[in-house]
Amino acid sequence: MTLATHTSFGQLPAIRVQAPDGAQATITLYGAHLVSWKGADGRERMFLSEKSTLDGSKAIRGGVPVIFPQFAERGKGMRHGFARVNNWRLDDSGLDEDGAAWAVFDLAAGDLPTSVADAWPHTFALSLRVAVRANELRMHFTVRNLGAEPFPFSAALHTYHLVPDVCEVRIEGISSDEISIVDKLDAVYPHVTGRAQLATSAGVTLLEQSGFTDAVVWNPGAVDAAALSDMENDDYKRFVCIEPALLDPVTLEAGQSWTGTYRVG
Repeated sequence: MTLATHTSFGQLPAIRVQAPDGAQATITLYGAHLVSWKGADGRERMFLSEKSTLDGSKAIRGGVPVIFPQFAERGKGMRHGFARVNNWRLDDSGLDEDGAAWAVFDLAAGDLPTSVADAWPHTFALSLRVAVRANELRMHFTVRNLGAEPFPFSAALHTYHLVPDVCEVRIEGISSDEISIVDKLDAVYPHVTGRAQLATSAGVTLLEQSGFTDAVVWNPGAVDAAALSDMENDDYKRFVCIEPALLDPVTLEAGQSWTGTYRVG
């Protein structure tokens, strides 16, 4: 069995990773963006807007955008950073001992357009490892400082979890209270312990993070969804973003690295 195959998604080159048990994920090279994840049971677990642009002209709406080196407008650079709107490279792929199929994607300073590199002039390397098995997804995001000077960064994996009905969603373990969504929600939860769960009528999904110190829970609600050009008016009912995040910039010293992980399943 070929574990990682080259394919396309919309107009974008992509890699499909498939485990022996049937679990699979599709990741576009544009942004190293996970756009689909199906467990061994065949059920899709990622929301992706049907109105999303899939030609590399703008960020993809849904899946798992990689946020780096800035979260939202918390800085002077590009909103949510440049990692999600530049082309990554497939570095390697394989099979773990537990039967998980994986692929690693890389982005380095030399891969950036001049305009982006000039705006963020640091020597770095990013890698994203995506692994799937059974009904589990594992992502490892690593930032390396390859330069001679320290640099600050923020990061997140902006995960759009597909749900049957957002009104049924119950999230436990992120805050001291259970989180439910009755309208627009854009909430930051600092100092997250690392383990939470998402409960819907489809079942309970465990969420575990490390390295990332915070979590963000987001749903645009009806009004904001209607104002988004790359989302259908009712799409807000079909997802909730629960994202591991490093919101306050961390300074990475020369020669050092940082890794954040997210396990869903």
